[in-house]
Amino acid sequence: MLDATALQTLLDAVSKGEVEPEVALEKLKNLDQEAVGDFARVDHHRGLRTGFPEVIWGHDKTPEQIIEIMKALGQVEDGHCQRMVMATRVTQEKAFRIQLKLKQAQYYPTARICALLPVEAAPEKSAAKATKGTKARGRKAKAVVEPEADGPLPMPAPKYEGAIAILTAGTADLPVAEEAAITAELCGFRVNRLWDVGVAGVHRLLSNRDVLDNSDVVIVVAGMEGALPSVVGGLVDCPVIAVPTSIGYGASFGGLAALLGMLNSCAAGLGVVNIDNGFGSAILAGQILRTAARLGQRHQAKN
Repeated sequence: MLDATALQTLLDAVSKGEVEPEVALEKLKNLDQEAVGDFARVDHHRGLRTGFPEVIWGHDKTPEQIIEIMKALGQVEDGHCQRMVMATRVTQEKAFRIQLKLKQAQYYPTARICALLPVEAAPEKSAAKATKGTKARGRKAKAVVEPEADGPLPMPAPKYEGAIAILTAGTADLPVAEEAAITAELCGFRVNRLWDVGVAGVHRLLSNRDVLDNSDVVIVVAGMEGALPSVVGGLVDCPVIAVPTSIGYGASFGGLAALLGMLNSCAAGLGVVNIDNGFGSAILAGQILRTAARLGQRHQAKN
């Protein structure tokens, strides 16, 4: 798949005679879209249009479907991926089966994200390691895979200016918050994490004002009554993205109470995404930072 830079490089190489037109045609034949089996049609142009490539929704797909879509999006050749590809809501069992076929695949268990990293960012060893023991299933024995914690897993270096702070009201909100954090980091943004700083102990939030003060976008992930984004919105001078989670007792209605509370916030400058949508909040934060950078470049050009 070609992004704007790679496409320009390819066209320059053709014009200089360094690449034969037939070779360039082969690379461009699936430029905009590509059919994958009889179950998917991947969008190769999304990165050119929006700045972020297409991402795979893994929840309702089989491991085999995810593997084939990943290969198409990343143009995997000889086991090497040409660019970052990610799938969200991937279970550990699915990730294990994906990693058997795609050795370069990394699994971030808390975030439930499986990703292929480009060759230059690929680690020397797999993120998931097999133990010496095996579990017998029928006549066959399968290695037990124990993914490591999210922290030490490979991650591309940040390529965009600005910092995204991600806060959770409680520990139970971590899967959604880590989905946001890993998505942002895989897309090239710098992330600062601040967990378990909900309004039930607001002093925990106030003792970390430095994190808020040094952030350019803040993502706040909260369940229950969803009050934390309103508090944060009254403390910072940057955009706040509120993410309601489905955490809470019966009257929270699976996150609906938090969603409505956030939509009715009295804090100005606060936007709300759907329930449990950590991925969407990260992409929105990224678009805000990229737009700010573009405006800064235009201002410099005028002066």
